Amino acid sequence: MTNRHTRAAGPPQEPGEPEDVPLEFAAFCELHRPRYLSYARVWLTGHGEATTAVQEAFAEIAVQWRELLTTPNPTALAWQILRATVAEHTRQVPVTPDRHPADDDLAILHYVVGLAAPEIADVIGTDTASVAGRLRRTMLREATGW
Repeated sequence: MTNRHTRAAGPPQEPGEPEDVPLEFAAFCELHRPRYLSYARVWLTGHGEATTAVQEAFAEIAVQWRELLTTPNPTALAWQILRATVAEHTRQVPVTPDRHPADDDLAILHYVVGLAAPEIADVIGTDTASVAGRLRRTMLREATGW
């Protein structure tokens, strides 16, 4: 019999990742790590900086994992942890009233990282229709400034 909380057959670990984590958390990390890294690399120029920020985000998610699973949308909360962690590593320009950082994130994930609306919805923990509508709104807002 196997213990579903042991990673013996799980994905390869990243440096600094705990040895024994719940299988669900390991799967979450394996699913989201590539996209989280791609997002972080947009904001953080050095590969090492992006990797460090994502590792820190996953460490914080791990600390809150059991609590996150009791919420209606753990993926959305994990995304907020990632965004906050990446922001701590950058000197992002303050947001103006007409700019919405979440919409900027969608544009980055779509146009820079290359994710389709369903993939973005999966990463940030929302529905595809919402992502598609917000991407259209962002595109229209940007087009009016040209």
